Amino acid sequence: MKMEFSAFASLRLCGLILLAALTITAQNIPAPKDVLGFTPGDDRKLASWAQVVDYFQKLDKASDRVTFQEIGKTTMGAPFVYATISSPDSLKNLEKYKKINAQLADPRTFLSRAKYAERLIEDGKTIVLITCGIHSTEVGSYLSSMLIAYKLASSNDADVKKILDNTIILLVPSLNPDGVDIVKNWYDKTLGTPFEGTDPPELYHKYVGHDDNRDWYAFTQVETQLTVDKIHNVWHPQIVNDIHQQGSLGARLFLPPYMQPVEPNVPKQIVEGYTELGNYIAADLRKQGFQGITTDSTYDAWTPSRAYSHYHGGVRILSETASAKLATPITVKFEDLRPGLGFDPKTQSPTFGPVWKGGEWHLRDITNYMTAAAFSLLNHAANNREEWLSRFYHIGEEAVRPRKDGEQFGFVFNQFSLGGETLDQLILKPAGVEITETNDGALVRFDQPYGAFAKALAERQNYPNLKNERGEPIQPYDVTAHTLPLLLYGVDAKFVNAPYQIKKPTWGSSGADFGPCRKINIHIGIYRSFVPAIDEGWTRFILESAFEPNCLQAFSLGNRVITDDLKLVEKFDNLPDHVVQYDSRVPVLGNYGTIIFPDQSPNSIRNGYPKGSMPDEYTGGIDDNGVENLRNYVQAGGTLVFLNRSSDFAIEQFNLPIRDVTKGLERKEFYIPGSILRTELDLTSPIAKGMPKESIAWFESGPVFEVEGRAVTSDFGVRVIARYPSDPKQILLSGWALGAEKIAGKAALVEVKIGKGKIILFGFRPQYRGQALATYPLLFNALSN
Repeated sequence: MKMEFSAFASLRLCGLILLAALTITAQNIPAPKDVLGFTPGDDRKLASWAQVVDYFQKLDKASDRVTFQEIGKTTMGAPFVYATISSPDSLKNLEKYKKINAQLADPRTFLSRAKYAERLIEDGKTIVLITCGIHSTEVGSYLSSMLIAYKLASSNDADVKKILDNTIILLVPSLNPDGVDIVKNWYDKTLGTPFEGTDPPELYHKYVGHDDNRDWYAFTQVETQLTVDKIHNVWHPQIVNDIHQQGSLGARLFLPPYMQPVEPNVPKQIVEGYTELGNYIAADLRKQGFQGITTDSTYDAWTPSRAYSHYHGGVRILSETASAKLATPITVKFEDLRPGLGFDPKTQSPTFGPVWKGGEWHLRDITNYMTAAAFSLLNHAANNREEWLSRFYHIGEEAVRPRKDGEQFGFVFNQFSLGGETLDQLILKPAGVEITETNDGALVRFDQPYGAFAKALAERQNYPNLKNERGEPIQPYDVTAHTLPLLLYGVDAKFVNAPYQIKKPTWGSSGADFGPCRKINIHIGIYRSFVPAIDEGWTRFILESAFEPNCLQAFSLGNRVITDDLKLVEKFDNLPDHVVQYDSRVPVLGNYGTIIFPDQSPNSIRNGYPKGSMPDEYTGGIDDNGVENLRNYVQAGGTLVFLNRSSDFAIEQFNLPIRDVTKGLERKEFYIPGSILRTELDLTSPIAKGMPKESIAWFESGPVFEVEGRAVTSDFGVRVIARYPSDPKQILLSGWALGAEKIAGKAALVEVKIGKGKIILFGFRPQYRGQALATYPLLFNALSN
């Protein structure tokens, strides 16, 4: 497609000129090109994690504006790092500014001193945390971190000096360093081939892939833990700039404000802050000539799983820039642009503009948008330092105020132990929430700095029934429920009003160990498609580590991964090395007692990547021979466990006498996008051993089962282990359920006996994001019985 020289093209040229000028005027500060051998944003060039760390180390040595430190190791053992960037004077007094911010975050430390807050605000700095690269295929983000750092370290422009004098910038080059190398290695391997720019055929985080940005209240992953414990909770940033990429065919850039709904425990000052700042950046970039910018669209602010800072006094500025094919440029035709939620990229509107007419889209365009947005944000943070600190203080002031009679005072919950750790140790205390032991149980008061964080996780969610002009439900950006007492152990927290008399306990610990631990002598296989499935990673995570080491030792014996052609992957992360042959004399496939199929669409399992879309060794799925091998394996005594959508694969391929009653239903009729539902269990089943009569199901795009009449006369033995209540009003516990009557009385968990073996179908994710501990026993029992 032929392009004329335009204002947009000149932006690209200006970016290159600026980089060249900075190199000339800052001879003593290494430019990224001096270390990497190329400038971040160059076509078809990606840096390794070792190169990124090396660059920041050299920048630290050369500049008195930068300090750089390692704060731990990633899941796969890489250094987890961040840079602190400010004026030389501020860097010499970091402890002073940490203390100021900690006091502003918790006004209980000085409420009796009338003018003390004003002095702290006058002396403090705006703390800005910039996080990059959590989603590793969004490569512009981690590359832009070096461009941002270089300009801050080398430029003597008045704007940069003001930023350095008025802010302290905490820059995380990547929240997922392991993924940097996973993506770069794949990109380099396919460079110059027809598969250049494709995503790697594995998760870009060892366990959770894209869900590494859904871990900001459960803290299951080491990278989340390090960021919260060593950065957020130490510095208490007023602003978090989380730099991402999005699809190629929509807006060039998204900025807040976010769409409705906003989670009700997010302080109003946070909403005001991200609205003001997002609109400012969008207006500023439009003045600079950037096109295709949308606000108040696409992304909501409902779930705390993506917004730790919203409950800790800081606004989250999510920026989402359009993608290329990793580092490979693309050409986008104007007619191929597609509408998004809340905007049309072909039409200027209050939420979108100016219109981008299409054309070439390079990695350099991505880094230009990212760096320009970051510096616009930093200018606002510097120019409005006192306003940001004042807003931050007033959020804390409102949080700690004494509760009036009749207001909610807090909630009480019964502690339980999980591997020697309790709920408060696992989730609440790491987030700065204070717990008081009482005779009624563990009390979380709301008159504390982060009481709203605990409240958001403790109460049931009532997601609004949002529909478009056609009467169709509007899809939330993520999920609609996050009620931890239900997820963790299937019960409610007890909310109490003021005045509440706190009675100190007269006994020791308030809880018991979570569930029975039983030694299990069995080998477990996990199916892994070359189309990466996040649930497969989560399944490996809970079986390898989870939260109860003593319980899971039994499950770590012989765990292996089985890929599309039923090859064995040793130790989960090596390449396939030999074919597992089915032996009819042994009631297992390759010596497995149980094989798990995690949540994945039947099409992905059956067909995988089509021929020609990836290298041949990564195409295809489980073919007829594979299905027949699995059938023989079950008939000889093996067990297959299917989770959520993969259950439909089993129903179709094994012709089970079961129907998915949600198939064919339109969204107007039935829609449950990530909610917690009530289930009723058959406690006579070994799979329900140790469970209460009523439990939960994490429901998200899952099947719901009805046993067909032919089951009575067939060779299959079908048993319903869990079903939804017959009263539709009793089904939803937390979130949003449209058309719950469609599944009333239907099955959620079914066991089907075939020959000497069995197939177990879960219509939900029992190990959802490492959070649904209430249903872990169902999964563990299914694996071992």
